[in-house]
Amino acid sequence: MKIRRILSVFLLSVLLCSLFLTPASALESVEVNAKAALLVDTAGDVVLYDKNAHKTMYPASITKVMTALVVLDAVESGKLRMDQMITASEGAFFDMEPDGSTAGIKPGETMSVKDLIYCMMLVSANEACNILAEAVCGNVKDFMVLMNQKAEQLGMKDTHYVNTSGLHNPNHYTTAWDIYLLAKEALKNETLMTVCNTLAYEVPPTNMAESRELHTTNSLISNWRILGYLYDGAEGIKTGTTEEAGNCLLSSAVRGGRRLVCVVLGCDGQGDVIESYSDSARLYDYGFDHFSMRTVLTEDEMIKEVPVALSKETNYVVVHPAHDAEAILPNDIDVSATSTDLTRTVTLTAETAHAPIATGDVLGEITITYGDQVCAKVPLLAQYDVSASKFLTVKYQIIQFLSMRIVQAAIGLLAVLVLLFWIWWKFLRRKRRYGKSAGRRHRGRGYRGRHR
Repeated sequence: MKIRRILSVFLLSVLLCSLFLTPASALESVEVNAKAALLVDTAGDVVLYDKNAHKTMYPASITKVMTALVVLDAVESGKLRMDQMITASEGAFFDMEPDGSTAGIKPGETMSVKDLIYCMMLVSANEACNILAEAVCGNVKDFMVLMNQKAEQLGMKDTHYVNTSGLHNPNHYTTAWDIYLLAKEALKNETLMTVCNTLAYEVPPTNMAESRELHTTNSLISNWRILGYLYDGAEGIKTGTTEEAGNCLLSSAVRGGRRLVCVVLGCDGQGDVIESYSDSARLYDYGFDHFSMRTVLTEDEMIKEVPVALSKETNYVVVHPAHDAEAILPNDIDVSATSTDLTRTVTLTAETAHAPIATGDVLGEITITYGDQVCAKVPLLAQYDVSASKFLTVKYQIIQFLSMRIVQAAIGLLAVLVLLFWIWWKFLRRKRRYGKSAGRRHRGRGYRGRHR
């Protein structure tokens, strides 16, 4: 009986120890099959998942997001109008592939800029890209210059375009991170996002065709092509597929006031599961379920006692954050002031603050970091007034004045001049005076000859 009791106590102790040693919660990992993937919360560009995000990849038809942005820049500048009618030239079809995405546009057919953009973005029509490029620049070559210039302006350092559609070319490449930068620009453009979020669109009859009904290729937002991949809150942006690039998807999703952007490149599209959609959905669930906006600083928090000089009233002043601060962080980490998960770094404007100090004066800054992520940078303000002592202030000003290099140089020069004057007065002037007197005495007693 006694042995059983001892054994029970031992097992209970082991169980309790295991509970204390095991973290209360741990951030679950997520794996995707894409060759490169990136999930970012746009509030502060917080990277929630990164797999080869800076590896050079082929973008396929995600290229058309850049093509659309350059065309819409021309519309905004007044070079084109959305209702302007454009006739497709023979030259616009020079690099088309027989099995490439198309809206069935023919040479000589006339469409509006608006309809061409819908053809390009909804059904990924390759010919629409070149037709629009010619409308903007007269030729595709000059349009390519604009695409690469805009990529540079957006900070897409690892991107190079050689065509408007994304058809495979070894010199046509980008990265998941650069595509995220492209997405940020696209999300600012209401016209483009309206197109990207459209499920179906009817192109009016043209001079060469009856009306066309277009359906988006993005199965995160539409069941028309493929069933089973709808994602609640998903928005746009563009699909892409070539044999070399694999299945690619740039998308966005909104939930609870948060917007995430997801990029997946090099996915497998064979079999029962299209990984570009399943990987994206898995990443969105991960981002929304395991991360949230957390308060990492409050305005009423007392951060540090800063030493004060030139005051007889006190020798320190307390500083607090200028405002509350929030950051996207894992749900399971401790964000309290005593947290070991977050690092707090205080940088003071000066190691010692000089009175007078007014309430609200900025005396430094506090930086909150989580690993390599900077969560917040907030100014630190004085909590109360600190008056200055007139005597200590004057004393300090005199010391500061005397410590100035130009003043020290002037004092040094004055000292040298005083020394030289003293030497002159002590030795040279005296020698000249005695020398003259002796000469006069000698002349006065000199031989004047005999008097008769």
